[in-house]
Amino acid sequence: MDFYLSAIALALATSMMAWGVYLSVRIFNLPDITTDGSFTLSAAITAVVLMAGNPWYIAVVAGIAGGVLAGMITAFIHAWLGVNALLSGILVMTALYSVNLTVMGRSNIPLLETDNIFTAIEFTTNVYLNYFFVVLLIATIVFLLMRWFLLTDFGLALRATGQSEKMVSTMGISVNRMKLAGLGIANGLTAFSASLITQMQQFADINMGIGIVIFGLGAVMIGESLQKLSGQNGIGFQLLMVLIGCLLFRLIMAFTLASGVDPNLMKLFNATVVLVFVSLPVIRKKLLAR
Repeated sequence: MDFYLSAIALALATSMMAWGVYLSVRIFNLPDITTDGSFTLSAAITAVVLMAGNPWYIAVVAGIAGGVLAGMITAFIHAWLGVNALLSGILVMTALYSVNLTVMGRSNIPLLETDNIFTAIEFTTNVYLNYFFVVLLIATIVFLLMRWFLLTDFGLALRATGQSEKMVSTMGISVNRMKLAGLGIANGLTAFSASLITQMQQFADINMGIGIVIFGLGAVMIGESLQKLSGQNGIGFQLLMVLIGCLLFRLIMAFTLASGVDPNLMKLFNATVVLVFVSLPVIRKKLLAR
């Protein structure tokens, strides 16, 4: 029971990263690979700040700031220097590997003796149940804030930028500034997720962000499949479906591990799951055409 409870708590913590991927991929139509690097950057900063004896909220804010900065650098390279969006993300992600190693000073930082958000906020003495309640509260607050934000004038401008840059330009809105803000927010959400997961797992590792964008894309694709089946299209419903996609994806992974599958094959399994959901619309269309 604790195994699946921790998997659900981990999925809720990862939902912020999935919402960040949703913003970059679906709102801005930008394949942002910075996620892999900004995730580890936030984990590294969080671990270093906690090891220095600072309170958890300082570590979280510092981690988020690192992620926002990474996203804004990618946006700057893409928007102001004219580099392809995918290549911009790859360049920043590659550079961040060295930055992350420099920040950490080593490849792994254990946090077993440090206080964190989960020791500061205790709803119950059961560790895994407490993880669940804390991240559920945080995920709910972030969900409500994101829903509100994307319905504000600024949020609508961000969404309009992804739909038609020319239309936004004619309205006097700076497309480059929108991209700067959008990728900054997206990677800030990723960084928030990484900070929570670092404190939950009580360690930071240089490789913990590798392939994390695949998980985010998988959650988005599962959420979109569920959304199409329901016929609903509101922004709040889309965000909720991404969250449910996170839960389903993580539970599938947990069930697979519990079934005895070699953990070394999990990255292959993740990629396969994403491939299945990406190809479902095409397969469905071909089947209906027959």
